[in-house]
Amino acid sequence: MTPYENIQQLLPNTPKTWLITGVAGFIGSNLLETLLKLNQTVVGLDNFATGFQHNLDEVKSTVSAKQWQNFRFIEGDICHSEDCQMACNGVDYVLHQAALGSVPRSIASPINTNNTNISGYLNMLVAARDAKVSSFTYAASSSTYGDHPALPKMEDNIGNPLSPYAVTKYVNELYADVFARTYGFNTIGLRYFNIFGKRQTPDGAYAAVIPKWTASMIKGEEIFVNGDGETSRDFNFIENAVQANILAATTTNLEAKNQVYNVAVGGRTTLNALFEYIQEVLKSNGVTYSKVPIYRDFREGDVRHSQADISKIKDLLGYSPEFVIRDGIVKAMPWYIKSLGAQ
Repeated sequence: MTPYENIQQLLPNTPKTWLITGVAGFIGSNLLETLLKLNQTVVGLDNFATGFQHNLDEVKSTVSAKQWQNFRFIEGDICHSEDCQMACNGVDYVLHQAALGSVPRSIASPINTNNTNISGYLNMLVAARDAKVSSFTYAASSSTYGDHPALPKMEDNIGNPLSPYAVTKYVNELYADVFARTYGFNTIGLRYFNIFGKRQTPDGAYAAVIPKWTASMIKGEEIFVNGDGETSRDFNFIENAVQANILAATTTNLEAKNQVYNVAVGGRTTLNALFEYIQEVLKSNGVTYSKVPIYRDFREGDVRHSQADISKIKDLLGYSPEFVIRDGIVKAMPWYIKSLGAQ
């Protein structure tokens, strides 16, 4: 039995109270669904800046009425310290997911990104510290590696940040370290690598590539590739990220605390290969896409290649990713077709 399978068996018998910030977002709503199915009590905080009520409605449809009663939603903003304090009251574990994501968004609006990702994050740190929560797990980012050329990416080797977003995520890690040294407040940061899965929006200028391309293929629209298509990423299915959060929150290994971890598969997929994967899986689901992609200039602030070394999170947290990229696309595709095709 893996450590994650073990904790999945233990949690229903020892229910805790969890706070998920950004609960109406892509990652937050998936965390909510898993925790409610494990009969946990969940408090959710969101201001709907990038999250959606329909994500919460969908989670409600996947759990029992009794499980849904274990969820309390607070419409609030991490930029307001009083909202953070109210949300942390009586909480055992914090999963801090709320942020303004996207490298291009941060380049277009660095002040808003800074306010949410640094000031809002600091509000949450202080509120969680004051509430004496048992653990604080926060969403870090692979963008922290910046221009460091080495592959695979190892947690201790970072370069210069390439965007305001990357700066904010690095500052989160610095604050976490200071809170450990100054206040004895333990945290764990999870550097996400290109997470994808159900409830990830395909809409808007800052949409992630997998839902955006999938929605376009379903509708028969053109696919645009930034660069020559040989840019590569360590694409990671959402259920792997959920596993990492739950393992981080519940770990009793003192050595594992006050660390940052890569959350990925440890592989590398080019955009050209990704295009083929989505095309193939769509075809197996009865959707044929025959257009060729259109290549355009590289996107400002993007790194050329990204791949994670996941040995640290395996060793200290017992993380074991269940889904490689094609498996994740196969599992997510029915949701994509049902949800994106209906838009």
